[in-house]
Amino acid sequence: MSRPAKVTINLDALSHNLAVIKARATGSKVWSVVKADAYGHGLSCVWPALSHTDGFALIELDKAIMLREQGWVGPILLLEGFFKPEDVYLLERYSLTTTVHSDWQFDAIEKAQLDRPINIYLKLNSGMNRLGYRPEHYPQALARAKNINNIGSVIQMSHFANADTGLNMDAQKTVINQTMVNSLPRCLANSAATLFNPETHQDWIRPGIILYGVSPSGVWQDIADFDLQPVMTFNSEILAVQNVKQGEQIGYGSRFTATRDMRVGVVACGYADGYPRHAPDGTPIMVNGHKTQLVGRISMDMLTIDVTDYPDVVYGSQVELWGDQLPVDEVATACGTIGYELLCAIAPRVAVEVMINLPNSTFSDLNESC
Repeated sequence: MSRPAKVTINLDALSHNLAVIKARATGSKVWSVVKADAYGHGLSCVWPALSHTDGFALIELDKAIMLREQGWVGPILLLEGFFKPEDVYLLERYSLTTTVHSDWQFDAIEKAQLDRPINIYLKLNSGMNRLGYRPEHYPQALARAKNINNIGSVIQMSHFANADTGLNMDAQKTVINQTMVNSLPRCLANSAATLFNPETHQDWIRPGIILYGVSPSGVWQDIADFDLQPVMTFNSEILAVQNVKQGEQIGYGSRFTATRDMRVGVVACGYADGYPRHAPDGTPIMVNGHKTQLVGRISMDMLTIDVTDYPDVVYGSQVELWGDQLPVDEVATACGTIGYELLCAIAPRVAVEVMINLPNSTFSDLNESC
């Protein structure tokens, strides 16, 4: 496709980030979190770059099965568990570990006619009040897990609501330490806790967004010293340059009025490509290595930027929406959202190019399907 909007996925950066994370948590095993199609990066393309992980964690049962069918033989964890009682048989068939957070899941496992037991992660609601057993009910749930023949190993699990800011962290850690038993392994740390709270690393950690070189807090400066590299770069090109006079308006709704005579670059990218329609004037964008800003409302297929001070910007000039030169966190902050959302919003019509230099034959085998 000749349309220039394109995403580039750097698998070397992904492998590098995993190595950085493992070096920070040397006493813990690593679940590489690849939910939401590897945070919008394309799971079938990128998982081999994470082949040195100890396991993959995700939400989607079909993607877990895909990992098995594409050759991953290590552990796979379903972070939200299974959704229907009949899914238990797929857990057995594909050797999947499931989170258990509700009594109905225990009922389904107990009633199933299985040939071998299923390993579980037992979720404690330590204060986030999303999934999991409350502290007063957790000991009973542990006892039940130990008495079900269809259950193999049990690992204790919880999730921090504010590991990026520290709010209520001490309270949650107190609940965890008072409720969980010392005789069973624990898995507590998400991305933010992995970076900022090493005391939470325990037996397993669950890094997600940091694998992709993006900040869990939404502030790029928070991870600037951790040597994490952006995996996704979103590029396009200048389609045309308009000369706009002072007082004239730009784009739908005439949101932006020129305060001076301007050169305005028209970029082949819009909300149908995954760029946020609500992006305000002033949102940063790179063009020919220059940092400039958005002017005017995002269209379905185009957006407009100020290139008045950059005479070298012409038709075909290279534009980076986010990536190597411009952290996605910076764009997300300007748009009042987080990098996670932008990464996951890339549209199917955007071309994807996978960069790879790692010596692994599996990559070349999979690259054709990316």
